[in-house]
Amino acid sequence: MNRNYFSIIGCIAFTVYGQLVLKWRLSHKGVLPEEFAAKLTFLFRAFIDPYVLSAFAAALIASFFWMAAMSKFQISVAYPFMSLAFALVLLFSALLFHEPVTIGKVLGIGLICAGIIATVKF
Repeated sequence: MNRNYFSIIGCIAFTVYGQLVLKWRLSHKGVLPEEFAAKLTFLFRAFIDPYVLSAFAAALIASFFWMAAMSKFQISVAYPFMSLAFALVLLFSALLFHEPVTIGKVLGIGLICAGIIATVKF
């Protein structure tokens, strides 16, 4: 694989990390309250969690990787690869959070992967 793909892989890795960490930490904090003031308190407490902050930092780092990818690839080539984040989040959500993996989800991820292959090869 071309070394230029490292920037895309980095972007995907940090994006997936951020999503998984947010799910993990917010699942420990409960459901977002209905009342506006309680929502703000909930969100502020969640935001100052060090792991949540690391997820936001990961989003920033992913953005730097994405900027590097944009300097090396056409967006029509690079952007479909971002769909791999869906597949990785599905896999890790099943492993880490015991979320269900349905046949529909598997078929959808298969179609996404086929689309990535078609985009790169054709």
